[in-house]
Amino acid sequence: MLKGVNQWCFPEGYPLERLFEVSREAGYDAVELNVNPAGGVGLTMETSAAEAEEIGRLARQYGLQLRSISTSLLWRHPLSSDDATVREQGCQVVRKQLELAELLGADTVLVVPGAVNETTSYDACYERSLKELNGLAREAERRRVKIGIENVWNKFLLSPLEMKSYVESVNSPWVGVYFDVGNILAFGYPQQWIRILQSHIFKVHVKDFRPGVGTGQGFVPLLSGDVNWPEVRAALRDIGYTDTLTAEIGRYASDPLQAVFDTSNHLDIIIGRER
Repeated sequence: MLKGVNQWCFPEGYPLERLFEVSREAGYDAVELNVNPAGGVGLTMETSAAEAEEIGRLARQYGLQLRSISTSLLWRHPLSSDDATVREQGCQVVRKQLELAELLGADTVLVVPGAVNETTSYDACYERSLKELNGLAREAERRRVKIGIENVWNKFLLSPLEMKSYVESVNSPWVGVYFDVGNILAFGYPQQWIRILQSHIFKVHVKDFRPGVGTGQGFVPLLSGDVNWPEVRAALRDIGYTDTLTAEIGRYASDPLQAVFDTSNHLDIIIGRER
């Protein structure tokens, strides 16, 4: 498996060339870039083809792969909104992700399909987001880039059987799961999800968590939470997963970049890689 690090692990506004340099120095194989709000560093909704290709060249200069693209913009424009205009804005975000991924040579984009809340019921979230994904699957196929649905704290898709049924309902090999190990621990066991989802898993995010905390403050550095990493590693090997484990971890307040280096070492242990 490859070691990856998400752009969010670095200080906000951190220059891309320096980000690539540090990632290479820390021993990562891949970097996951994000489609950021306007004015952000790196990819945005306004990024041109030429700009994206230049970012790809810069990553390759440092020997790094760009395997996937994430974004936070779908929290603002959920595919589950009761407002058709908002849903279309969300579709535009995913289309931009797919376009940029194709230009960068990434094969997967991470998509949060929606959120259940007081104004969006569970069944409405399911039906609306699934309808939009059916349309987006055609764009994914056209660009030869996969859509990975992430399990997040959105009160949605709360079991591995439901997640499996959801992505299978799209009936497209271009739509599957971007599995987040740490996010699951609040209500499940990652090794069980992995063995149930199997080939539906396109990519994997890693973070650690202490469920007893009960809030987002429970996310902690890798190996210091309650994830059973030997079991997770065994499950990934059982399903033949050989792609990227991308860290999405918090920064240390006193030395943000040190977390990037420590996490690389932790990933070596999780993967079982010689150091």
